[in-house]
Amino acid sequence: QVHLVESGGGLVQAGGSLRLACAASGLTGSRYSMGWFRQAPGKEREFVGAINWSGITGYYEDFVKGRFTISKDNAKSTVHLQMNSLKPEDTAVYYCAAKVSTYVLKWRIDQSDYWGQGTQVTVSS
Repeated sequence: QVHLVESGGGLVQAGGSLRLACAASGLTGSRYSMGWFRQAPGKEREFVGAINWSGITGYYEDFVKGRFTISKDNAKSTVHLQMNSLKPEDTAVYYCAAKVSTYVLKWRIDQSDYWGQGTQVTVSS
């Protein structure tokens, strides 16, 4: 059984940083790309970025490029989302997602194979 558990969310002032973690269990037998989505109040869930199964290649949407970094610790089955220079518009629930893939770095919500429960990030102005 697959479980993705996010942690690290919280309240931060604009310009600050947060580091989210996604602890994965049960992802055996296949290669997975790991991604992050977010959903702001009243808005649809949107793709933020992802990292491939080896943890070498990452992809980021333009609105976070240069500010957010995804890393993967295969030994600990954990994926991190380092968020710097946070803006109030980054306020959202952040979700970790896994997709069975060797190379896919961007996918739609309905293409995720597994989801975490989400962690709230609030950026005050």
